Amino acid sequence: MREFTKRPPQICVLGSAEPGSDSYELAGAAGEKLATMGYTIVSGCGSPATRYAAERALAVGGQVLSILPSSDIDPKDHPCTILIPCGMGDARNLLMALSGDACLVIGGRAGTKSEVHLAWLNKRPLLPLTGTGGWSDTLAEDPPDERQNAPILPWESVDSLVANMATLGFPVES
Repeated sequence: MREFTKRPPQICVLGSAEPGSDSYELAGAAGEKLATMGYTIVSGCGSPATRYAAERALAVGGQVLSILPSSDIDPKDHPCTILIPCGMGDARNLLMALSGDACLVIGGRAGTKSEVHLAWLNKRPLLPLTGTGGWSDTLAEDPPDERQNAPILPWESVDSLVANMATLGFPVES
């Protein structure tokens, strides 16, 4: 099992999904479950799905680190307990990729792909949501390249996500 003696695991939520979609609902459920397990959620809250994961984590008393691409230290109604306004625009994607011990991937557009590739290059495990459509559906079969830098463990429910966390050696008691 991985040792997390100095801090709780940090799980980065990457991706996009619109309200009302299965992906959106699963993003929120994942944020809530991981927060109840004591994990810190890392989210830029740039898409409805990543924002919903953060909101649900906060609703159960979880910690949420948000890294904004802008330099705005006081964004209105931004769900987080810790805010980093990096002022780096899309270069912020590297900070997102490096801030997670593992990265959930939900749906995904160009920004998500950038973050995933950076996470892969830096050997962060990837946990793509499958069965709901979007780019994350094909990540396990079509990884960023041939190097096998990190595990890619698909999930389709919160239970399968928790099982994957255990496979990676993360604490799963809740």
